[in-house]
Amino acid sequence: MAYKCFCSEERLQKLREEQRKMGLKPGYDRKCRNLTPEEVKKLEESGKPYVIRLKIPLEGETSFDDYLHGKITVKNKELEDLILLKSDGYPTYHLANVVDDHLMGITHVMRADEWIPSTPYHVIMYKAFGWEPPIFAHLPVILAPDGKGKLSKRHGAVSVLEFRKMGFLPEALVNFLALLGWSPGGDREIVSLNEMIELFDLKKVGKRGSVFDFNKLYWMNSVYIRMKNDEELYNLVLPFYEREGLIEDKSHRDLVKKLIPLYKERVKTLEDFPKMSYYFFRDDFEYDEEGIKKNFSSTEIFNYLEKVVEKLESAESFTHEDIEKMIRGVAEELGIKARVIIHPIRVALTGKTVGPGLFELMEVLGKEKCIERIKKAIESFRGQKP
Repeated sequence: MAYKCFCSEERLQKLREEQRKMGLKPGYDRKCRNLTPEEVKKLEESGKPYVIRLKIPLEGETSFDDYLHGKITVKNKELEDLILLKSDGYPTYHLANVVDDHLMGITHVMRADEWIPSTPYHVIMYKAFGWEPPIFAHLPVILAPDGKGKLSKRHGAVSVLEFRKMGFLPEALVNFLALLGWSPGGDREIVSLNEMIELFDLKKVGKRGSVFDFNKLYWMNSVYIRMKNDEELYNLVLPFYEREGLIEDKSHRDLVKKLIPLYKERVKTLEDFPKMSYYFFRDDFEYDEEGIKKNFSSTEIFNYLEKVVEKLESAESFTHEDIEKMIRGVAEELGIKARVIIHPIRVALTGKTVGPGLFELMEVLGKEKCIERIKKAIESFRGQKP
């Protein structure tokens, strides 16, 4: 099954260089394979370090049945005597993998198809040990977003824990990954875990690699977020607000509960909640420069906003229905379209040009904060050059 190899790294490096110059495939030339017991003993006594190599049959073929690819056969002469134990006594991955899988009672080995070339070695080892090989299923690799090559860190690949840190729901990530190379049938995109268990068939997995489409993952995650009720989302998003240092007391936790229905339809990840709603917690948000130019370029707008402040200060009720009625009433009184003041108010309150419904936003932000920020915008932007 195996033999001791005393070849130095220097010799092996020189051998590989010579093989490349001759246009040959680099590999071990089996120099130590036929050493006599006496020669082996002499080398051992001299203290020369050695590795243990797998003794590949020199003739015949090695075959195995792959669950996806069918029967795969390799001529033994195309295989090399790979290392099983390194000179420090530690096993290589190939030996450790076979022994560990057998001792763990592994019945099915499902791994990337890039491991197909290594499988004949593993099959030979299983047979040498007198063990029954597991069922092999070599799956297509996940491709980079551009479809060129395997997905890697340089393409944005991250660990599962990193996806969770970014605010992806586990069920969304599982759903997305399950559909890479497999389909439940029809045009379905959203498949629950229980449905996957019922419908999944390894034989229906494609043989070609699938592109990791980040945009699709974001979309799928947003769908799963919308499927959650507000109470579930509160427990999921609160840690993300805490991570940003936005939760200081119970009032802030209560505020998060009010924000969930405002942003539930707008976010793609849980991480988006605190990013999009930062201005509810802090006054040091930045103003969108284009939003300022577009909405505060006329002198009249400041007079309009002062009228809005006047109405807000005298408002006794501050529900979103009352706020809408009041603002539209101001616009009608001034003889302008409501959007003329609605857009500047949004920029004044949030620094942004887009967001949740303005009137619902104002109700949650509160009367005093709305008045304070509109006054600040009037003072900051009046008289500035467009």
